[in-house]
Amino acid sequence: MRPFKFASVAIGAIGLCAAAPIPQHDPAITQALAVFDHDEHLDLRGVVVLRHGRAIAERYYNGETATDLHDIRSAGKSVTSLLVGIAIDRGKIRSVEDTVSTYWPEAEGSAIGDVALRDVLTMRSGLAAFDADPTSPGNEDKLDAASDPLLFLRSVPRAEPPGTQYHYNSLTAYTAGVIVAKATGRSMAEFARTSLFDPLGIHRWQWASDAAGYTKGQGNLSLTLRDFAAIGEMVRGEGRYRGHRIISAGRIRDALAPKIAISASDPYADGYGYFWYSKVQQIDGKPVAVSFASGNGGNKIYVIPSRNMVVAITSSAYGHAYGQRRSESILRAVLSADRP
Repeated sequence: MRPFKFASVAIGAIGLCAAAPIPQHDPAITQALAVFDHDEHLDLRGVVVLRHGRAIAERYYNGETATDLHDIRSAGKSVTSLLVGIAIDRGKIRSVEDTVSTYWPEAEGSAIGDVALRDVLTMRSGLAAFDADPTSPGNEDKLDAASDPLLFLRSVPRAEPPGTQYHYNSLTAYTAGVIVAKATGRSMAEFARTSLFDPLGIHRWQWASDAAGYTKGQGNLSLTLRDFAAIGEMVRGEGRYRGHRIISAGRIRDALAPKIAISASDPYADGYGYFWYSKVQQIDGKPVAVSFASGNGGNKIYVIPSRNMVVAITSSAYGHAYGQRRSESILRAVLSADRP
């Protein structure tokens, strides 16, 4: 297949979620967000809280506005997962039990070729790829630097049997994006536009592609805060958004369902599904189950079904651990201020 050349898309007006009128805000939650006006780090960008799909609190920080596009970093992996689900719904991908080489025959014989998509989506590919280790053969910086990313991917060796060990890495999310492109016959950015973004009313966005022309399934997606939240609202609705079915409920449930316990290696999550995290927060002595997308710097979509709520956070604390801590603190402040 010839490489795609859709490096990014940034067209039209703000999406439906961004254009919708903002109803009366919740005073307690608004006050909880105001506290972060005084955060010592000047890289928090925005927070929007939705209940039943309507904004009940929204605040911007450090010069950010509602129309700014923001790089959500690895939270884009969770969007890639949704696109895999849509491709399955449409019969482009038959099953997560299929191997990578089913859709990418050139990968046959490589370490990634016989890996099932379910193990790609849970970061248990078995590849020698670990982003926390700069010496790892499949480290994300080496992927980004590769002049031929597909050849690079096929050259990464196997470290253990697929399905046995979780190692956080961008290479498997990139693989998922390649499979979406191969299976649909389009760039993943174009598939995202027609199957996800347009139905959500998201018309201003950018998604970078690599040297081979493939959309970076591992991240590099930029959205407005409100449109970021719209994705979360669709997930909270188990694939429905404003009365329209975008992805099947079963695909959403499967993506969010924890497949692996990761609390031993990740202080902010209990479990990991298909590029989506989960954690039970203890709020005023009561458990609150949360599913979430997560990106470097503290970029988050928190989905809280028991509160009919979505909390989306944009932050530019890239490479700083406090960004993740701050976003969890914002979530907990919102949940504590909420009176269900």
